[in-house]
Amino acid sequence: MQGTTPYELRPDPGLPVPAYWNARLAGDGVEPAGGGPAVRQAAAGYWKRRGLPTESGRVVAAPGAEQLLLAILDATGGGLVLARPAAAWQAPLARLLGRSVSAVPAPPEGGGAPDPFALLEAVRRARAEGADPRVLLLSPADDPTGTVTSPELLRESCEAAAEAGLIVVSDETYSDTRHDPSTVLLSPAEMLPERTIVLNDLGATLAPPSCPVALARFPDSDEGTALRERVTHRCAELRALLPAPVASAAAYALTEPDDVRAHNAAANRLHAAVGAGACRAVTAAGALCRPPQAGFQLYAELTSHDTHDLPDAPALERHLTRRLGRRVLGGHRFGDDPAALRVRIDTGALHGGTDEQRRAALRAADPLELPHVAQALTELEAAFTELTAG
Repeated sequence: MQGTTPYELRPDPGLPVPAYWNARLAGDGVEPAGGGPAVRQAAAGYWKRRGLPTESGRVVAAPGAEQLLLAILDATGGGLVLARPAAAWQAPLARLLGRSVSAVPAPPEGGGAPDPFALLEAVRRARAEGADPRVLLLSPADDPTGTVTSPELLRESCEAAAEAGLIVVSDETYSDTRHDPSTVLLSPAEMLPERTIVLNDLGATLAPPSCPVALARFPDSDEGTALRERVTHRCAELRALLPAPVASAAAYALTEPDDVRAHNAAANRLHAAVGAGACRAVTAAGALCRPPQAGFQLYAELTSHDTHDLPDAPALERHLTRRLGRRVLGGHRFGDDPAALRVRIDTGALHGGTDEQRRAALRAADPLELPHVAQALTELEAAFTELTAG
């Protein structure tokens, strides 16, 4: 991971700070460990509107998903199992705690959840070798692939997790960023409510990346209560406390009034249009890419092409980073085979380099007609065409 900051590991939505956010920053000091009553109550209402009845006492808030997941993994004990590829920031947290990490391939049709049969075999093998996997980390709307896990695969993965005795942590950071609202997206908490912790980083939707806020929803069970208490204690030890002004703005955003809903609707339209345009540009150049369904990233593959002097994903990363003038992460960052020529394309970077350009993209009926967006897509296609030509 040398040379890559945590912020570079996450896709940037490429949006201006919403007006409602700065207007609602209020107060001083820090919240108590786990978050104060207002932000936890607002989070409970947020989840209730999504079909997950939640009491505020089952919520923990922290200044960022990294700190919150670190506290969760420390509280659960044991090793981590996740899909391959997976978000680049997740596995290093388990390794930081000295825990084993088992990466299980996702099916070809989409990322976010491992193949259920491969999951059971990976857990069996890990335990036979003396490891102690206890947590399965899923992402129903996935980084890095931008795909939405099918209900069938999610259900089968949850059944396999239950059979293996794993706790499920469901990273639902991108669940509110579906490009088509009719796309069916389920939460493991609907299928395995007694064994699922829901994790959500608000930086994808409700909060600017400069003000990290993350939430966790714990099961309504004795085990869930014990885990929540341990996680809250770990947050206190880590000083993972929300600044009071950020908590105030987050509490407002989580109630989803009209201005927040309007901003998110416009953002999702922008992500859908630019994501589709980027996918067309990459595939027109001859690369393979599944159409993105959520978020602001897509995952492209050049393995079947002669890419001249680029033997692996690290070399492809370095080349595209130089060619495009912005960081492009190779598949090896996400646990993929370094020999496979795969990269994540962050589409937020295509919205513009200034807040003025990003605001214009957010307001546009068709952002692909904006000169700066069209130029960025042209440059993206040209960069891939250079690699696939001949």
